[in-house]
Amino acid sequence: MDGFARSSSGQVFLAALPDAGTAARIHRLAGVLKRAHCFNGKLIAPDRLHVSLFSLGGLPQRQFCAACEAAAELRTEPFEVSFDRTASFRGGPGNRPFVLIGEKGLCRLQSFRQMLGAAMARRGLRRLANTNFTPHVTLLYDARSVDEYPIEPIGWTVTEFVLVHSQRGHRHLARWCLCG
Repeated sequence: MDGFARSSSGQVFLAALPDAGTAARIHRLAGVLKRAHCFNGKLIAPDRLHVSLFSLGGLPQRQFCAACEAAAELRTEPFEVSFDRTASFRGGPGNRPFVLIGEKGLCRLQSFRQMLGAAMARRGLRRLANTNFTPHVTLLYDARSVDEYPIEPIGWTVTEFVLVHSQRGHRHLARWCLCG
């Protein structure tokens, strides 16, 4: 990954990913909801579904490496996440994210992100670590928006988190296991 942060285009971020079976279930649900809401936007492919934790794009190489070191130092047990609602977020005109959200089922994910943020802050990345966080999985982008709506909860066990490079697909650059 040397030189990666400065020389690469696209987005680079840390993320929690659903397992393949859950990603397929989320994708099927997204298809049903797309038809129900008469959305025209393209569904996010199952292998691109994720919860973004921190964006690392545009960081100088030293800070990018510090963020990766912070990720590597984190020790915690795997945990469950559960999303129980859908909603549209604000976005640019014609580009509103339609997402899975939740509350009670995402407490451990929020705690995990706080721990990761604290590890980054110890490495001089306090500004990056203090960004707002609304855990969500983006299903599609559309010109239309809809109000929040409850769904049957859908979740998975987070057993790792990944450094993702997103540019015409997702490439996983590094993985960190949650092994306690």
